[in-house]
Amino acid sequence: MDSSEDRDAAGLQAYADELRTTFMRLQSEGTELHAKARALQVTEKSRDGLVNATVGSRGELIRLDLDPRIYRHPDARTLADTITETVQRAGEKVREQLLELFSPLIPAEQMQAHLDGDLETVMAQLADQMGGRR
Repeated sequence: MDSSEDRDAAGLQAYADELRTTFMRLQSEGTELHAKARALQVTEKSRDGLVNATVGSRGELIRLDLDPRIYRHPDARTLADTITETVQRAGEKVREQLLELFSPLIPAEQMQAHLDGDLETVMAQLADQMGGRR
């Protein structure tokens, strides 16, 4: 083997060791992290304070509270937009919390791609890692 092959083999061995360590951490901490992630909920209040939206870890709407003062100025379109914006902001915050929760084990970019369902990026990141281009 020449020196470049030695470096490649050493790089692959180091990456395999890193994967093994990460896998062992996932195995020991994964169940607890998964439970914490599933239990995540974020409540966000609208800018006008009349709408409260609580979303779960997948961004699903769990609870919606409307202040009775919304009926003082009935405007269905504005109310719908306010609800949508409030739910979206809560969803963004829950995603941020998920990224933070998993950051000790999974790089943020990789977790973001998983949360986005972006298989192409996940596969490209994996290919880069396997090729030693992290």
